[in-house]
Amino acid sequence: MDSLALGADLEPEPVVDEHSTVTLFVNGEETTLTVDHRATVLETLRERFGLTGAKKGCDHGQCGACTVLVDGRRINSCLLLAVTQDGATITTVEGLADGESLHPVQQAFVERDALQCGFCTPGQICSAVGMLREAADGHPSHVTGPDDATGPVALDAAEIRERMSGNLCRCGAYPRIVEAIEDVIE
Repeated sequence: MDSLALGADLEPEPVVDEHSTVTLFVNGEETTLTVDHRATVLETLRERFGLTGAKKGCDHGQCGACTVLVDGRRINSCLLLAVTQDGATITTVEGLADGESLHPVQQAFVERDALQCGFCTPGQICSAVGMLREAADGHPSHVTGPDDATGPVALDAAEIRERMSGNLCRCGAYPRIVEAIEDVIE
């Protein structure tokens, strides 16, 4: 039997659109765009918005170089599909400053020289901003434990190190990063 005749009864495969239109509020600006269903928030920010602060480090959510704030919460943007974020508010390191005035965490990083090569710095800064909000909202960590967090969590060096442990720095700027964050909470 002819191999073409075997498939003659089959209907053609339906064409599936692999793109969707989403509206994102990025650094205070509303933008509607069509995204590929496979595109991550990181790829979308870098390629479609030209925001290159968040970096592609490990591409597995283990290094934190891609950390941004989504609806005020820190996330690894390399793991989050853009199509799932319709209506979300996304803040990158570029959106933290108020005009020419740096965000207090950005300013503290500069004053404490809390960086070396700078690759991880945008993710560290966004993570620190999100972490400060989490602590203020009473979210526990391994250091505080679930029974200890009944209100805002006091941030000492151990607590800061624990909460920032998802952000790696290959240069080893950790002591200055912790100091910079301590400067903001004092």
